[in-house]
Amino acid sequence: MNLFDLSLRLSGYPIRNALRILKSVQNKNDDEFRTYVYTKKQEIVSYHLKHNSFYKSFVKNVDSLDWNDIPIMTKQDLQQPLEALLSDGFSKNNIYIDKTSGASGTPFIFSKDKFCHALTWAIIQNRFGWFGIDFNTSKQARFYGIILDKIGFSKEKLKDIVSHRTRFNVFDLSDTAFEQWLSVFKSKPFEYMNGYTSSMVQFAKYLKHKNIILNTVCPSLHVCVVTSEMLFDDDKLLMETQFGVPIINEYGASELDLIAFQNPKGHWQVNSETLFVEILDEKNNVLPLGEEGRLVITSLYNKSQPFIRYDIGDIGILSKKSTLRIPILEKLIGRTNDIIILPSGKKAAGLTFYYITKSIIENDGNVKEFIVEQLNTDTFKIYYVSTDELTEDKKELIENEMTTYLEKGLNIIFEKQDRLKRSKSGKLKQFSSLIETN
Repeated sequence: MNLFDLSLRLSGYPIRNALRILKSVQNKNDDEFRTYVYTKKQEIVSYHLKHNSFYKSFVKNVDSLDWNDIPIMTKQDLQQPLEALLSDGFSKNNIYIDKTSGASGTPFIFSKDKFCHALTWAIIQNRFGWFGIDFNTSKQARFYGIILDKIGFSKEKLKDIVSHRTRFNVFDLSDTAFEQWLSVFKSKPFEYMNGYTSSMVQFAKYLKHKNIILNTVCPSLHVCVVTSEMLFDDDKLLMETQFGVPIINEYGASELDLIAFQNPKGHWQVNSETLFVEILDEKNNVLPLGEEGRLVITSLYNKSQPFIRYDIGDIGILSKKSTLRIPILEKLIGRTNDIIILPSGKKAAGLTFYYITKSIIENDGNVKEFIVEQLNTDTFKIYYVSTDELTEDKKELIENEMTTYLEKGLNIIFEKQDRLKRSKSGKLKQFSSLIETN
């Protein structure tokens, strides 16, 4: 029995129809696909202008036929009661409701109509299917957090059962926990791993210390999909080596859809079937392929509430090899609110600082993981988990690298901790800035 699909249908999500529609979109030729995208963009704007009072007020007198005149929507625009955002005919009784993780610093509650949410699952199943994964049969090792209140916990555990998932506690990354994880892998025929990057990186480090290749003790394991956190090249190599399987990178947003998924050719393929993705500059001009800018995304199917030219808060680059049908995300650089602002006025991506420190303080195995926090323009704090305190030589080396990559006169505070603070969902935010920006 296909329990996963059945559970969606019983919840009112028409997954069969969604899979049929997705297949029809994917079967279009290039000319038909171009017409499809143009038509869906116009349809979703026209729908919300007619049926959504929030959106009518938001766009004011804009001509919906001129796409570049349509205003950019931000997370702040959506931070209001859900009822104020809903289109005519929708209520809490006939929609999917969730809330964003708040990793961007701007959390909000959102909705999708039930067909749109079914399409989200159709896209996810399609992409995982590229690697032989079937949500109705394939057994998953799941590295996510879990809601701890009784009702939320029970719902998640039920989802785990119908989805053939075994959940691993990402809030406990001790060696004792890893020993228990390893015993589970020895006893269950997992086909794939899925979850937060940072927790699986720590498990890979444990396996390396024990000189264990995971798929030698769990031969059924054949792929690992990471999501929600940055995947660095050296971490990917470590996981590929210690898990013994390919590492696939996923990028999504709960309020939208699966945005990009690494395809079998190794390219980060953008979801062009249900989303329209643009790269814009600071003045909202569309940038040429290959140039860095803000990711602005339109949900082509969500009638419950508008996500039209929605600035997701991320910075990235679409490859010059991209086509309308197969856009390729060449690089995801970080969030717009994760920018280093230096005393001189210079700006840099927050992960620049993370790259500087990562190669220095993790190469001897002493530091297990760390995060970086900017307190003000000239002061940064590094929280780290390690066996021993960082040596003065290590600290000096980091300070010298900061001068090389950023600028002189920066202060660093180091603080050793037993464990790092994670979000309620279990995600680890590698860099954050406490500086107020306009």
